This record gives sequence, structure tokens and C-alpha cells, in this order.
Amino acid sequence: MTAPGHRTATRRVPAGDRARRKREAIVRAASGAFLRDGYDAGMDAIAAEAGVSKVTVYNHFGSKEELFTAIVGDILDRALADSTALVEARLGASDDVRADLTAICRAWVAGHATPEVLALHNVVVGSTRRFPDLGRTWQELGPDRFHTLVRAALQELVDRGRLVIDDVPLAAIQLSGLVLLPHIAYGAAGSAPDADLTERLITGGVDMFLARYLPSATPTP
Repeated sequence: MTAPGHRTATRRVPAGDRARRKREAIVRAASGAFLRDGYDAGMDAIAAEAGVSKVTVYNHFGSKEELFTAIVGDILDRALADSTALVEARLGASDDVRADLTAICRAWVAGHATPEVLALHNVVVGSTRRFPDLGRTWQELGPDRFHTLVRAALQELVDRGRLVIDDVPLAAIQLSGLVLLPHIAYGAAGSAPDADLTERLITGGVDMFLARYLPSATPTP
């Protein structure tokens, strides 16, 4: 996937205010191109839309894959910003796990159930058979990164006796499946849940999660 002649390990990335402005223009142009045309978006078109030469694009991003990875990282950073802040600030030390987990899940869903994130997800899914690395990039910069934070916070709650979880990594995936996956699945197909259903999915998902893992819950045989 890396363009011939553009080795990221040896190139010198431009620096300074002018270079920063060019980089931002490239990222804006590439975001629009990838979301509109998928991974088949051409580097010539991206350069033209950014108002720079293709050489300049490759000076900043050594390959198309590197540019796409930067776009994925930028979009997922914004999508996860609020939920990440809440997990780090509140979940592990929470004295009201239901309220804090619900607030985190609301932020998690709100960050992902946007046209931009859903369109990017469709691009990744549609290109994964040809370019498996795109799927791994999404997984690493999105689910894996957030699940790592959630796992750490859940473990703190377990250590404090607020939850009883034998398999914390599995629990983090279960939480994602309950509250986020319906929005990704339906939203990617153009039929995102409305506000009422969104709230019911979140609160119901948190209730199901806690019914399984609160200390008073009876484990399923």
C-alpha cells in the first residue's frame, strides 16, 4: 500500500507555520476525498483540492496509507474525546457506577453516531478485503484504544468491590456490543436510531451490563 519511492523512515517532515497550514489543508482535503470516494480517492485529486503539489503531500505523508491513517486518527480522536475524558476522570473511582457509566456511554455513542464517523467506518469496511491494514488501523485507533481505558477502569471497580467481573476484557467488549454496536450497524446503513431509541439502547444496555456484573447479581449458570 505504500507508494514506491516514498519511504517514511528517511524523509524529513516539513516544519514551521507554513508547513503546518499546508498539512492542515491536506488533511481537510483528504478527509473529504476519502469520505466521498473511499480509499480509491486519488492523491492527485487530494493535492489539487488542498492547493499543493503531490510532492508536498508526500513530503508530509510518506504514503497514501499513512495519510489515511492520519485521517482515521484525527476523526476517531474527536469521536472519542468526551468519552475518554469521562472514563479517565470518573469511572474507576466512581461511587455511582450506573450514572457514570451511562454518561460515558452517551458520550461514546454521540461521538460515533455522526455522519463523518459512520461514513469513515463504511470506507474501512468496504476496503478491508483489498487492504486488510485499513481494518487493523481502525481497530487499533478506535475500539482497541477505548477498550484499553475501559478495561483499566473496570478493573479498578472490581478491585474496589463495586463490580464482580471474572473476564474484564470480555466485559468491555460486551458493553460496546450493548450500547455502541447498534448505532454503528444501523447508522452505517443509513437508518440511525432516533433520539428516543438511542437513549433506550444506552440506558437499557447499561442496565443489562450491571445486572450481570453488580455484586448483588446472580451469575448465570
